[in-house]
Amino acid sequence: MSTPESLYRNAIDLNRYSNSVARPLINAYNEIILDAVNKLREIDNLDESFKAARLRSIIAQLKESLATWAGDSTGTTAQELQGLAELQSEFVEEQLKKALPRGSRNIVRSVEISPEFAQSVVVTDPTQINVVALSDDLFAAVQGAPQTFSLTAAQGAVITLPNGQVVQKAFRGIAEDQAELFGQVVRQGLLTGETTDEISNRLKGRLRYGQTGSVKEIAKKGGQATTVANNQVIALVRTSINQVANAASQQVYEANQDITKKYRYVATLDTRTSAICRALDGQEFEYGKGPTPPQHFNCRSTTVAVIDYDELGFIPPREGKRAAEGGMVPANESYGQWLAKQPKARKIEALGKSKVAYFDKLSAKYGPKDAIAKLVRDDGSEVTLEQLRKRYGKLD
Repeated sequence: MSTPESLYRNAIDLNRYSNSVARPLINAYNEIILDAVNKLREIDNLDESFKAARLRSIIAQLKESLATWAGDSTGTTAQELQGLAELQSEFVEEQLKKALPRGSRNIVRSVEISPEFAQSVVVTDPTQINVVALSDDLFAAVQGAPQTFSLTAAQGAVITLPNGQVVQKAFRGIAEDQAELFGQVVRQGLLTGETTDEISNRLKGRLRYGQTGSVKEIAKKGGQATTVANNQVIALVRTSINQVANAASQQVYEANQDITKKYRYVATLDTRTSAICRALDGQEFEYGKGPTPPQHFNCRSTTVAVIDYDELGFIPPREGKRAAEGGMVPANESYGQWLAKQPKARKIEALGKSKVAYFDKLSAKYGPKDAIAKLVRDDGSEVTLEQLRKRYGKLD
């Protein structure tokens, strides 16, 4: 079994891409807040009899502007996801071809992306309609038609965010919640005797028009009306991109099950990786029978095809490398195997000080790959320290 190294690098590229998509959405949101803050400062120059009316007007305009922003952001995200689905399917197809001898590359099948696929992902709530997404081979059998492989609007309709929402509703929620928060902060500040300058500074933080820096740096500079919303946009965009990229990849893999019958779950090898993704990293599943990313918001995991060269009668290429915190490692090295080799400080950062001793003890007994899985429940949540003590005893 082997996997092209470029498929591992793809996850890093997708993370960078998600930041580039999120940035203009964040900038547009922040400028709406900055405009509202500047208008708020102007009410100090009004007579007391006009201040309340002007404040209501500012909040009403803010709600309208944020509602427009939510709609524009939904449309932009749909366009980006449609292009991503097409590019990702082409990329995976090309990587499968490169993994085979030159004379055998014509056996790789393509996947057609429906023009309505991403729009369906973004706006269609599967709980509101009767959607049944048949797999390609089942659909062909039912219809008696030749087998084709595509990513359809019906398949897009069943893709939701980890909390069950769709992208359109999530953007609307951000807009509505933040408009309400803006009004609450202003009213409470005025009631407690704060000046409009003090309230404005709390709302916007250190943000300026045309703020520079990465999306994370921009979010950190914000205030009460921007920081949470900025981070929500980053998470929303990153998660949506992860979903669509993995859906496109999986569809290409499934279309080529004479080349690959299993996929490998691949997490990011650093201390920020979630417990569920640490446990799943390196595990292999048959298509349609295992978990796929995203397992949670901000999930950075991906899947890669496992090519069975022996069955194909081809000589496998040399196993590649994958990126990890601290340097490159063999592509087939799991999260547990990587963590077992890390200094104690990095283990503590990943697991917490109290669990490192249990990980080391379990690694010695079961191996690090199985040890990391034993720190996670079946539902993906972390096993508590008390549960570890009950299962494996107290450690000195």
